[in-house]
Amino acid sequence: QVQVVESGGGLVQPGGSLRLSCAASGSIFKIYLMVWYRQAPGKQRELVAGISDGGTTNYAEAVKGRFTISREHAKDTAYLQMDSLKPEDTAVYYCHALARSPTGSEFGYWGQGTQVTVSP
Repeated sequence: QVQVVESGGGLVQPGGSLRLSCAASGSIFKIYLMVWYRQAPGKQRELVAGISDGGTTNYAEAVKGRFTISREHAKDTAYLQMDSLKPEDTAVYYCHALARSPTGSEFGYWGQGTQVTVSP
């Protein structure tokens, strides 16, 4: 059974930093993409940042220059370094891990989420 576990959320003041971790385990297929999403109260879930197994990254415009995604391939672990946090970054942050079988079938796995609150 595949497990995706996020950690590192918490309460931080505006301008502060947090580092989120996402650990995926149990997949028999290669995890080729790890993506962070977030969902604020009353809003739809939105993509924050993603990183491929080749190291290619992409970011939402709202976080470019402030957030950095990285990955430890051997451990299927991704990190999201969040700097210069703003109140509008307040949300539950979710990790999504995507695996692909040798035949091309894809499987997606979600974590339970970790709360990030940015407030004075």
